[in-house]
Amino acid sequence: MEISNLKKNYKEFENILKILLIIGIIIISGFIIYALLTPEPGYITFGVLNSEKKAENYPTNATTGVNVTFYVSVGNYLNRDFSFHIEILKGNNDTILGPSPSLNATSFVNSSIITLPHSVDWISGAFNVSFPEAGTNQIIIAELWENPSVGIRRFYDVVFLRLNITSE
Repeated sequence: MEISNLKKNYKEFENILKILLIIGIIIISGFIIYALLTPEPGYITFGVLNSEKKAENYPTNATTGVNVTFYVSVGNYLNRDFSFHIEILKGNNDTILGPSPSLNATSFVNSSIITLPHSVDWISGAFNVSFPEAGTNQIIIAELWENPSVGIRRFYDVVFLRLNITSE
């Protein structure tokens, strides 16, 4: 009697295990299908380039009254058009940088509105910034602002260069 109960329990366990395996295979297959059919989220690249249009050897020192030349690059990989403008600002030790527009910085120049199609990279014309006074921790800031076709402009990202400015 006990052996027959054991066989019966084993059969029930075997059936439950088969059902759970089938359910597991269906759930995992659903995740795989979802991952394959869901497009990757888009992104924007945003950076500062040196005077040779390269992302390397950035200046860290400059002299009062002498221009620091740099470029800004934007790449659109959002799977849609991206309209934006660049704002260049100057800051110092009092400037607060973060995931929002810079605080205690002075606007220097704004670009016109540019619209980039998907998968296109853009490099600005040369920006030249000089500082009239010597000081450590002087900052050149580039802010990326999205200008949607409907609605108001919104802050998107920020990059910056920190410089030590010496007298001539």
